[in-house]
Amino acid sequence: MADIRILSPQLANQIAAGEVVERPASVVKELLENAIDAGATQLNIDLEKSGIQLIRVTDNGSGIPKEQLVLALARHGTSKIHASDDLFCIETLGFRGEALASISSVAKVSLSSLHHAADTAWQLLSDPGETEPLLKPVSHPIGTTVEVLDLFFNVPVRRKFLKSDSTEFNHIYDLIKRLALSHFQVGFKVKHNGKLVWQAPIATTVVAQEQRVASLLGSTFLDKVIALELTVGDLSLKGWLGLPTHARSQTDQQYFYVNHRAVRDKILSHAVRQAYQDVVYGQRQPVFVLYFHCNSRDVDVNVHPTKQEVRFRDSRLIHDFIASTLTDAIASLKPDEPVAKHVPTMIPDLATSIAAAKQVLTTKAMEAVNTMPPMTWVKPEQSQLAIQETMKAYDFFTGQDLTLAKALAVDSVPVVTEFSPALGQAFAQVHGIYILAQNEQGLVLVDMHAAHERIVYEQLKAALADKAIARQALLIPLVLTLSSVEADIAEEQHALLAEVGFIVERFSIDRLRILEIPQALSQNEAAPLLRDVCADLAVHGMSRRIQDILLEKLGNFACRHSIHAHRSLTLVEMNALLRTMEQTPRYGQCNHGRPTVAKLSLSELDKLFLRGR
Repeated sequence: MADIRILSPQLANQIAAGEVVERPASVVKELLENAIDAGATQLNIDLEKSGIQLIRVTDNGSGIPKEQLVLALARHGTSKIHASDDLFCIETLGFRGEALASISSVAKVSLSSLHHAADTAWQLLSDPGETEPLLKPVSHPIGTTVEVLDLFFNVPVRRKFLKSDSTEFNHIYDLIKRLALSHFQVGFKVKHNGKLVWQAPIATTVVAQEQRVASLLGSTFLDKVIALELTVGDLSLKGWLGLPTHARSQTDQQYFYVNHRAVRDKILSHAVRQAYQDVVYGQRQPVFVLYFHCNSRDVDVNVHPTKQEVRFRDSRLIHDFIASTLTDAIASLKPDEPVAKHVPTMIPDLATSIAAAKQVLTTKAMEAVNTMPPMTWVKPEQSQLAIQETMKAYDFFTGQDLTLAKALAVDSVPVVTEFSPALGQAFAQVHGIYILAQNEQGLVLVDMHAAHERIVYEQLKAALADKAIARQALLIPLVLTLSSVEADIAEEQHALLAEVGFIVERFSIDRLRILEIPQALSQNEAAPLLRDVCADLAVHGMSRRIQDILLEKLGNFACRHSIHAHRSLTLVEMNALLRTMEQTPRYGQCNHGRPTVAKLSLSELDKLFLRGR
């Protein structure tokens, strides 16, 4: 083993640069974040050879005093934190004081600045091969310009890991896009090899912000989303939420910000997936641009070298707030109504908001059951008694009798004499698969199986809401071996596991004895599921695996017990289905995410037949 030595400052900075400066986009990120933290309202970015040859960022921020220019390039030199307590209340994008020092160790750096209270601008030239940086007066407006030349010129092995110029530029553009989507108070101008690539003025109005979003994500993006805003105490969530029918194959249009910081957080991602879990088809990915704000003391941003991950003080509360808000917004979507461009919501109390969001599904679904017209979609030989028996066989979720009799048979049917403003009046079936209806706008087509599947699924979910999951005691307890950490968590979360149907006791450092399991599960399913739940609790502090499995079983049941293709319906039955759809949450998709409704306006029909030409 070699002798222990203290690393030279230059080598230490190069090692730090390995974490901070991965590619040109990393340099651009650090420079832009520093400029935004300095209060800049205009950022000009000039690039040559995708930033490898030159990166120049000019801002109109507060500037740097002459005597602090050298400190700006010193390792751990920062104006953003001063005491350990500041680490738990970070409100800036950068704060570590390593960026400029790391960059100057692998590139030639020029730093020019005029402080807003000074008369003369100064320039600092730093070259890794020189011992002392050179300081001289220059002409410069209020603000700062940082030039980074010949990136990795003294670490040629790092250059070999860079990709093509177009790939490196795409990384830079994606980084600028993420910052531009979260800082509408800042204007951007980007040039590459002397050519203007993209620019955007300051966007202070909703219209201007939408124009910026459209310029970055495509002109049709805003036609596929709804705008939402919810504020509850110190928590707020706003932005644009994509319609389920416009999900994509990739995650390239998913942007989530916490206090203006772009993050990729497992808790937040899980909350979004939960909201979309039964309205997006297959492996499609929803689109969204969401901004979450909370007290800076309730989130730790100092948990990852690139600051892309965060840790919340109460992650379960944050998860429930976001999931409930998004679930409520998606449940309120109607495929037959115009997309609302701005839907502000103000709820004064957090507990009230979460409870209210959780009750939306139950309330709307039960209202649909109580007010729905008659539906005789069951086979003639299937009596109400048979339906009740079917549901009794399915009552292992709650241990209570569930019945669809009320949903599947009512006394009388109102005759539809006028167009409904939503799905209209049915007039025919196509091959026993689709219902044809007309409303004031034109033609409506409904997949009757998919539509009925959603109705039954929502009714089952409503019936199960806020009821304890039924448990079954085991004659011979199961033994489950875990890690000691997971066993500790299972012991600590004993009450939480009981809520989802598991009664366990610990009898060694890494073993649990399972005494009761959810009645809906077999013993073969229970043990591996509990292991996964404990792993989730260890990593995320929460788990919805059991609830998701129960929902999957409900969805399968709803699919099997809905009307199927080639079933002949009367006009009364077809209209009863349409009226019930209009009162059912998420009726635009079945529980597998397939669309249930398609529409053709009169103008679209006219185009098909060249009318008016």
